[in-house]
Amino acid sequence: MKKRLLFLLTVFFCWLPILAIQKPVFMLYHHALANECSLIDYLKVITHGLLLDCTVSGYLTVIPLLCILVSVWLPGTFYQKLIKGYFLVTGLLVAAIFAVDVALYGYWGFRLDATLFFYLQSPADAMASVPIGTFFLQFLLFLIYAYGIYWVFKRFVVPLFPTTPAHNRLGGTIVILLLGGILFIPIRGGVTTSTANVGMVYFSKNQFLNHSAINPAFSLLASLSKQQDFAAQFDFFPEEERKERYAALTAHNNLPMNDADTEKLLTTDRPNILIILMESFTANVIEAVGGEADITPNLNRLSREGVTFTNMYANSFRTDRGIVAVLNGYLAQPTTSIMKYPAKSQTLPSIAKSLGEQGYTADMLYGGDINFTNMQSYFFSSGYSQITADRDFPLSSRLSKWGANDDITFTHLYESIKDRDEKAPWLSTFLTLSSHEPFEVPYHHLEDPYLNSVAFTDSCIGSFVDKLKELPVWKNTLIVLVSDHGYRYPSSLTDYEPRRFHIPMIWLGGAVKEPTVIETYANQTDLAATLLSQLGLPHDQFIFSRDILAPGYPEYSFYTFTNGFGFIDSTGVSVYDNESNKPLIENPAAGSEERLNRGKVLLQTLYDDLGNR
Repeated sequence: MKKRLLFLLTVFFCWLPILAIQKPVFMLYHHALANECSLIDYLKVITHGLLLDCTVSGYLTVIPLLCILVSVWLPGTFYQKLIKGYFLVTGLLVAAIFAVDVALYGYWGFRLDATLFFYLQSPADAMASVPIGTFFLQFLLFLIYAYGIYWVFKRFVVPLFPTTPAHNRLGGTIVILLLGGILFIPIRGGVTTSTANVGMVYFSKNQFLNHSAINPAFSLLASLSKQQDFAAQFDFFPEEERKERYAALTAHNNLPMNDADTEKLLTTDRPNILIILMESFTANVIEAVGGEADITPNLNRLSREGVTFTNMYANSFRTDRGIVAVLNGYLAQPTTSIMKYPAKSQTLPSIAKSLGEQGYTADMLYGGDINFTNMQSYFFSSGYSQITADRDFPLSSRLSKWGANDDITFTHLYESIKDRDEKAPWLSTFLTLSSHEPFEVPYHHLEDPYLNSVAFTDSCIGSFVDKLKELPVWKNTLIVLVSDHGYRYPSSLTDYEPRRFHIPMIWLGGAVKEPTVIETYANQTDLAATLLSQLGLPHDQFIFSRDILAPGYPEYSFYTFTNGFGFIDSTGVSVYDNESNKPLIENPAAGSEERLNRGKVLLQTLYDDLGNR
């Protein structure tokens, strides 16, 4: 029996250094983020991370424990072959999870979660953001790590599995079962009331250090376990209190829709509408909304001809969530994406559906794979009758890893508008792609790849608008330029601070009455209610969208990042991390509690609604 206990203890404790070594490797790989970290920081990451490493080690010891339990009654040499195969499979899985996690963190800014499986539905598109050199480096890391894990267990652990029968089978069974009960403690995460969660390893104000301490295998499993019961998540307040708090944030919805005090931006209530979703455009590179100069001269010029919203914020950090925020007026979720669930997303109101009831036709243009992240089914269920994607362009035009570059798609858009019947109003939505990683564009004006790609798309926008002005359709057309999400530029930004989510929104075209600057704090989600209100159309079904120009508008911005949120209003900024249940930013501290409560009630209401769809 001593040999069996020694084998199980060796399995459990052998996994710990194998998992712990991921932490310094992760930090060294992302050395740009860890360049100010001391040796003490590395040690703290490792020691704090042991909590979740023990949990994962416990899970990985369950199968060996079952084998030992059976071997008490049915001994044999075949167990060693079985265990050897088990360690090969688990070694491959652990290595694959770590290698993928290390690669994606630099792009996503969070540890691996269930989003991985969503993007793997279109693996070619998922890999389009990763340079070929990075791919081979990660593959080499995977091979070395996987082989190392298998070699350690094959060399030092497998030979410890006993092949002889236990002398006291009943007593041995009881001991093994008791050991299984003890093993449940690290699996559960301890003996306290709280169970294992990624927040257990948070210890620093530096989010990178907290993220480094997370075990990616646990992060993935925990995310998978939280994907369904949305209504049960984020229950910050009792239901009656939630209703009261939420009503205070949406009191303006009870005001008359056509109040005389509402500012009118358009010359007509039935313009043709073109919504251009600019991939990864951050306000930090657009001078017209407070960013750097000389990167987007065309947007800066066009902003002086239209309506410029200088305090617009993206609701999320990913395209699939940003699209829904803009076109459906639906808040982005910090732990999932409603676009993953067609049965839910098809119940959402949309700008296209509302305009379709008024005789508008709606079409969608995207130069990439429209099947990526369920976009095709989403757009059709949102009221779009025609979709143009990479499959509609010749191979010679698909020069980007993502598909057809923006110069190709803007030319296509111009030609299609030029040939349209002017009698029927239309809504066109266009998602650009050239300013997406890896930023490979046929344009070489700026050294920084991201800035160069933004400048390229800006040049395409300027050329397109200038040509469209020469067409008769210009007089009755409204163009809405808005980002799908921001970007972490400059690189010193964290993934949760407000500047990461600050984006441009510009309305222009012949249907715009006069140039105007609107400095009100607003969200992507507010486009739906604001636009429909300008057209004299109801927008009550857009429960998270507010008319920015309506009297009594509660001025605030709300955004979400990976399991956290930010809330901005005239009193300041508060950012909250749901994993550690702690604020990350309170600027100023005065009034922060109320700001956080407002953010919490929005998040709770969102997940209640998501769970009930």
